[in-house]
Amino acid sequence: MKNLPKNNKVIVGLSGGVDSSVSALLLLEQGYEVEAMFMKNWDEEDDENCSYKQDIEDAQQVADKLQIKLHTINFSFEYWEDVFAHFLQEYKDGRTPNPDVLCNQKIKFKVFLDYAMLLGADKIATGHYAKIDKSKDVYRLKKAFDNSKDQSYFLYLLNQQQLAKSIFPLSDISKKKVREIASSHNLVTANKKDSTGICFIGKRTFSKFLENYIPRKTGDIVDQDGNFIKHHNGVFFYTIGQRKGLGIGGGFGKSGEPWFVIDKDVKTNKLVVTQGQHSLLYGNTLEASNCHWIYNMPELPFKCTAKIRYCQQSQSCLIDKTKNNKLKVVFDNPQRAITPGQSIVFYDNDICLGGAIIDKRIN
Repeated sequence: MKNLPKNNKVIVGLSGGVDSSVSALLLLEQGYEVEAMFMKNWDEEDDENCSYKQDIEDAQQVADKLQIKLHTINFSFEYWEDVFAHFLQEYKDGRTPNPDVLCNQKIKFKVFLDYAMLLGADKIATGHYAKIDKSKDVYRLKKAFDNSKDQSYFLYLLNQQQLAKSIFPLSDISKKKVREIASSHNLVTANKKDSTGICFIGKRTFSKFLENYIPRKTGDIVDQDGNFIKHHNGVFFYTIGQRKGLGIGGGFGKSGEPWFVIDKDVKTNKLVVTQGQHSLLYGNTLEASNCHWIYNMPELPFKCTAKIRYCQQSQSCLIDKTKNNKLKVVFDNPQRAITPGQSIVFYDNDICLGGAIIDKRIN
């Protein structure tokens, strides 16, 4: 037996997926005292739209295989109050939020962390692809070894206390290696498909889901010159840069190129679209607010890189303050579909510095 690590008891958030399963396995191999917790964050359990039943069965099988205790806890109330209510309000305001970012801050690294501490844990662990290190008493969030799976973008709202109490066992492992480890240990999740999209929507189309909470409101779809094209059912159901679901086919426009959303106005209920990869889809400058720095705010203006969406390479930019004390971010190169409500996350090489919420594209 290896010498036991300090802060030995770790509770792993076991989701029923391969990443958290292998995280628990690796911690056991490193000598930690490991327990697991399955979090139920959404109340809907119908077979068609919710994977809850299958996920908890898989989590239990993994816990049994690894011979660790599995706790189950229902955080549905906290999720509704702290994540989903905000998600709905943002859509009502015509913005496009990212609930995964808020879920990490409010649920996985707050409610789950607090509950794990009550159970005697020294730290928690999750299957996120990201890295934590400590330099001169400062905890830093860094990109994972597997850059194609790096999830630091979704974790930028974490603070020093949350990072100090967390472990990411997959920080230096590729996704391919994770599946190989799971397979070699005969874990039931070894070949389980990764979950994608927003957890509470499941297999439903996004607009159909939103209609349960936001009523339809017919309005006009117009082109960039104000020419009427057709009606829509509510600007809330669309996002900047969207192509699918517009219902604008052949017979509109001067070419066969697809149409994209470039703007939406909640007050007038108008959706503005353009055909092809028009310059109106791109912008160099944005304004952002609700800024969070993982450690200290850098002295502005500050040159770094940033991402305005998860599936994007970091882009060079300059951060400065606006007159109303928000952030102004100027990119070296035009960025496609700058979307209000989404997160912009800042990096210094592989170190995640923090981020903010995009308010608007300036130009």
